[in-house]
Amino acid sequence: MDRAQKAEAVASLQETFSGTEAIVVAHNLGLTAGQASELRVKMRQEGVNFKVSKNRLVLRALKGTRFEGIGPLLKGPVGIATSQDPVAAAKVAATFAKANEKFVILGGALGDKVLDKAAVEALSKLPSLDELRGMLVGLLQTPAQRIATIAAAPAGQLARVTKAYADKG
Repeated sequence: MDRAQKAEAVASLQETFSGTEAIVVAHNLGLTAGQASELRVKMRQEGVNFKVSKNRLVLRALKGTRFEGIGPLLKGPVGIATSQDPVAAAKVAATFAKANEKFVILGGALGDKVLDKAAVEALSKLPSLDELRGMLVGLLQTPAQRIATIAAAPAGQLARVTKAYADKG
């Protein structure tokens, strides 16, 4: 890799880091090509980017960003998962790590907070942004359904009383 390619790789990584909310760093030593491909497909489906790059280039790209604190995690063959959804990268990485012992989560970052392995696993158990939106819509919809039921109840009672009088007379 010549100097221009390195500069381009650093610029690409900086762009990735500027548009992300969460980063997960994991060792990927010993993954087969099939396993690595499976990991990338799963991550892509969830809107997560997964990159394997030289640690020195990643360290250069991290300089001046809010994720600078993950620098010490970059030792050995590591892959970096990034996502705009704060939970997505952690969810996919934790799920894949459970199924593949050669994929080991080292830590990560959420905003400017550096996370250890346990924090990343805890983050993976939280509902995603889309799931939270669904829960919120459900909570907002429930009172509206109750109001509609209560508003319709007197009209239904009036119809039953009228029908009873019609049947009687």
